[in-house]
Amino acid sequence: MRAVKCAIELKLPEALESHGDQPVSLSELSSSIGCPEISLRRIMRFLTHQGIFKKLHITTTRPGSVFYAQTPLSRLLARARDDESAMWGMEIDENYSKLFQEFLACHAKVATSAVIESWPEIFQGIGTLVDVGGHEGTALLNLVKAFPWIRGINLDRPEVVSEAPALDGVEHVGGDMFESIPKADAVMLMWILHDWSDELCIEILKKCKEAIAAKNGKVIIVEAVIDEEGEERDEYTGARLALDMTIMASTVSGKERTAKEWELLVNAAGFRRHTIKHMKAIESVIVAYP
Repeated sequence: MRAVKCAIELKLPEALESHGDQPVSLSELSSSIGCPEISLRRIMRFLTHQGIFKKLHITTTRPGSVFYAQTPLSRLLARARDDESAMWGMEIDENYSKLFQEFLACHAKVATSAVIESWPEIFQGIGTLVDVGGHEGTALLNLVKAFPWIRGINLDRPEVVSEAPALDGVEHVGGDMFESIPKADAVMLMWILHDWSDELCIEILKKCKEAIAAKNGKVIIVEAVIDEEGEERDEYTGARLALDMTIMASTVSGKERTAKEWELLVNAAGFRRHTIKHMKAIESVIVAYP
């Protein structure tokens, strides 16, 4: 439903329909609907995965260019009356918003459990761990229970940690991740960087790098890793693309990133190497080493 609503509101079916049976390039489509190419590429990545449109790679006219074409479903949408789109209105938006808020409330526990089960070795040798933007400390609590040798430091805004409950093994610290991060063996960023632009992510990662030891320190990033064009890693691909659409709608310049985009970020922040560890989950674990 969200995919269809997105296509209708952007008038993408009509834009493709106006070209008849001819495939339309990303730049042409961008000009037609007045949407920046960088945003439209992400939108079309999601909509083609959902089967609303189809993507074509045409090498005879413009090598490497991506073109888009209609499907039977998009042709039906192009012929729909304006008032029919009302069925995708406020009630669905409210339900989706409620579900997304519930997801945010429990994602720390679910994501942390997936990391503990899939890659417990990441936490070996860590004595102190800072969770940046850890809210009430749910993720850290799960980690210190699983790895009792870890002392957790939950860093969030002062007004957030002032309301956080006391937790065994977790110290709440009020602060600003753009200014300073407490010294520790490792720093964790769970569902933080996708809210920010590349430039601000690099600033955050540099602060994380300053907080850890140059020899054995690490930064643990728990985020989605979007499949590269033409790939579909597992059954969570659609969920990752849908999450990217949510981030696009709810932040100014945030986004979910591909492996190549993560590589650019950690390199720009001055890390010498990194690994990406996938899980049977929406998230992956990116570990960056100074």
